[in-house]
Amino acid sequence: MNDNNRYCVIMCGGVGSRFWPYSRASRPKQFLDFFGTGRSLLQMSVDRMAGIVPDENIILMTNEQYADIIREQLPQLKPEQILLEPARRNTAPCIAWAAHHIAALNPEARIMVAPSDHLILKTDEYRESVLKAFEFLDRHDAILTLGIRPNRPETGYGYIQVGEAMDGDFSRVKTFTEKPNEELARVFLNSGEFFWNSGMFFWSARTILTAMAAYAPDIEAALARGEEYYGTAQEQEFINANYASCPNISIDFAVMEKAPNVYVECVDFGWSDLGTWGSLYDNAPSHDDNGNVTQHGQNMLYNSHNNIIAVSGDKVVVLSGLNDYIVADVEDALLIVPKDEEQRIRLYVNEVRTRFGEKYL
Repeated sequence: MNDNNRYCVIMCGGVGSRFWPYSRASRPKQFLDFFGTGRSLLQMSVDRMAGIVPDENIILMTNEQYADIIREQLPQLKPEQILLEPARRNTAPCIAWAAHHIAALNPEARIMVAPSDHLILKTDEYRESVLKAFEFLDRHDAILTLGIRPNRPETGYGYIQVGEAMDGDFSRVKTFTEKPNEELARVFLNSGEFFWNSGMFFWSARTILTAMAAYAPDIEAALARGEEYYGTAQEQEFINANYASCPNISIDFAVMEKAPNVYVECVDFGWSDLGTWGSLYDNAPSHDDNGNVTQHGQNMLYNSHNNIIAVSGDKVVVLSGLNDYIVADVEDALLIVPKDEEQRIRLYVNEVRTRFGEKYL
């Protein structure tokens, strides 16, 4: 059932540096078709909302340098559905701007916030969970997040500890923990009380703006000054003049870890944040007989096991005696690292920037 009070904010301004060099600053991972489906991660994120949120109530938050790519991939969106951040200030200012913008259009709005680069394998289950979340907002003045039951001691995700159960699949949030070490992640996994933080949130426009005023007053002070401009032709001009003054902080630190009315819906719909080469390897639709995953190109692999190989263009790749590696060859950059070093790729990207500037990023 389409509900005109439902909105979906999709955040698609990130650079995706952990997927370098496949993901570049000029065309980050959310705009790529990783699985050969003909749809990018961003396009699939929009597709999943069909019939849940009216098409005109989908709002994209992105950096101004990606406006043309978005218009190319989603030509059905109107210009006012694409909000262009003049500076990167993490998720809290992004969400606050979106909430002010939507509240000006519809004070009764209930909002879902979702990243654009997640992989969802079970679309029907996902849509059912999203509908339940919107219905939960009808009954509760709540800040709601979706928690994913962990299946391994992952150190790259944040964790949510669930508290008192209530209202079906929902529970109060007891604690948030940012990316634990492996020992602690294993304790979380074995306890059964912890879920991965999916980065997907639900709230009413009023609820999140009230929380911003209480727990992120610097952000709210900077953006509330533009009350008369939201939803008008002057909105972007106001944002361009004021947005950069907002602190650079995530919504988790700014609000989620402080507010008392935070709840979690525990879900299982085949989720991955697709944040690393390892997650792409794990979720690839097919592996060869030796556990290798190949993305594009012509590949000749000898005595090589459990690698992920991604190349651009019509290129022949010959590998011999290589096991558990990432091989990514795109345009003017080549990355060859062990899979267990994938969390260091961001450091390598920073070193490339220090030595060569932005040329290879």
